[in-house]
Amino acid sequence: MFWIRLDNEDLILGYALGKIRRSSIRILPGDRVKIEISRYDSTRGHIVYRLRNKDSND
Repeated sequence: MFWIRLDNEDLILGYALGKIRRSSIRILPGDRVKIEISRYDSTRGHIVYRLRNKDSND
């Protein structure tokens, strides 16, 4: 579980989706991620994708 700060400064609780866990993708503090927010509870969501950082040397 991760606390995610949105662009509008809201905080939501995000869970890593199964595909991210299976692929052993590491999510670190400061990473930008794409999320799906639950339609029933706007304070929770699933992490769908980890975006590449522009300042990394990958």
